[in-house]
Amino acid sequence: MEEEVFDEAVEEMPFHDMMELFEELSFSEKWHKMIEGLKMPPDTGEYKWARLQLKRMWAPVCGVVVPIILLLLMTLVAGMTRQRPRRLKVIIREEPPMEELEEPPEIEEEPLEPPEPTEVEFDDAFNEHDVMMDDAEPTPPSDFAPQPAKFDSVALIKSPVIMRGIYGSRSPGSRGRARGRYGGSGMTEGAVMRALRWLKKYQNQDGSWNQVKPAMTGLALLTFLAHGETPASEEFGMTVEYAIKWLIENQTGDGRFNGKDGHDYSQPIAAYALAEAYGLTRVPTIKEAAEKAVNVVIRGQNPSGGFSYNLVPGGCNRNDSSYMSWCCQALKAAYMAGLNCDGLDQAMTKSIAGWKCNYGGTYDKGGFGYTSPSSSHGLTAGGTLSLQLLGQSNSQEVRSCLNAMENAGFWGQGSYSKTYYSYYLTQAKFHEGGARWKAWNKIFSPTLIKHQIVEKNAIEGPNGKMKDIGHWAPGREVSGHTDKEGRVMNTCLNALQLQVYYRYLPTFTKPDEVPIADIGGGGAEQDAEVDIQIDGG
Repeated sequence: MEEEVFDEAVEEMPFHDMMELFEELSFSEKWHKMIEGLKMPPDTGEYKWARLQLKRMWAPVCGVVVPIILLLLMTLVAGMTRQRPRRLKVIIREEPPMEELEEPPEIEEEPLEPPEPTEVEFDDAFNEHDVMMDDAEPTPPSDFAPQPAKFDSVALIKSPVIMRGIYGSRSPGSRGRARGRYGGSGMTEGAVMRALRWLKKYQNQDGSWNQVKPAMTGLALLTFLAHGETPASEEFGMTVEYAIKWLIENQTGDGRFNGKDGHDYSQPIAAYALAEAYGLTRVPTIKEAAEKAVNVVIRGQNPSGGFSYNLVPGGCNRNDSSYMSWCCQALKAAYMAGLNCDGLDQAMTKSIAGWKCNYGGTYDKGGFGYTSPSSSHGLTAGGTLSLQLLGQSNSQEVRSCLNAMENAGFWGQGSYSKTYYSYYLTQAKFHEGGARWKAWNKIFSPTLIKHQIVEKNAIEGPNGKMKDIGHWAPGREVSGHTDKEGRVMNTCLNALQLQVYYRYLPTFTKPDEVPIADIGGGGAEQDAEVDIQIDGG
């Protein structure tokens, strides 16, 4: 056999296991193998493998460690470098002293000079004792300690009230628009607010006003209601609530209010006030009291259609023009409030005939007597207003009476009777509208404002600020009463005149006649507002 020959160099080459190339080494094993490989000769595979591993490990170290080292060096260098300080030039200027502002001068209202009054003849048949007079005793309302209520109305009537339909013009926004449209102003409203605050200050602790309490309390309540005040009102809510409670608690079981032997105006005025109070509040307890009071008026109507003292069922032959005026106002208020009173429509229709019994005069000029036909009596305005309320604005009686009152004067600070007559005259001319109203408005409102007796800072308002109050008093002694009496009555009647701009705006439609069935738009439930053409046309 041929002998095998081996190269010694080949035999001396190290043996390499190929599987070792695919073994997964740990970091420590790889590190140890790399250190050992670097010790080997450069031409060996171990050395080359070790260098390759060193390069692979050095790359991530350079990518992470080197930037960190550079950043630290830059931070160190920046901290060792001193920055040159920057100097800014600052100029301090003193602020010039502020000029003291002068307080604005107080605006003084120019005095209103009333025109010369024109005298009007009056029939002495009217007994001024029959009109209730009063001297209120000052008792601050904050000391009120009313008797426990006999009815469950307190919680009900304090709820917010939304005035709709016939009473919508009494809300705050509507009042301002109506004043601007029909000749009122901020000065007329200022006088009204002073009067309301005066009445509030001098209300009795039990909620009434003196002297004939049912009549005066009803009249004062009407004055607040005319301004849209209800028990929910912020400033006058308690005043109105106490007045309503007093009337209801002092009404007899048959619906009557007893003043002085029945020869006063308590019944129709109290019925008038309760009817309006229900119209503005819709409280069932007030409705019950109002219906009972109005029923007394209806049952006491004379067969001829008029009314007289005591309102005796079956009536009498005496048609009292002064008393009839309040009865007709009460009937109209009951109709507007939607009260359920038997015979209400018929009573309103019969009242027209009752007024005609006291009418006297010609086609061009006429008037209403006190208890009989006349053409010169001061109650002509009362008859005129009553017929207007009853839908008879275009009747011969109304047209002739308006002609007769064309040049009537206004007295302002006059006797009880003059203030009483003017109360009707202002309303009659307002409901007529046109030139007659514009001429009258220029006379009566400045005169009333001028003659109001004002007390400065006399009562605290709702915001804690002191407010002025004001009232009107007779100018001379009449029928045994001095100028210290009758303040409540005069203040109410004059304030009601200054509220004429918004008190009953939607009631009448001009120039067409309003039939009885349409008066008041069918009660207070109806929301539609009737626009009136007061400027004629």
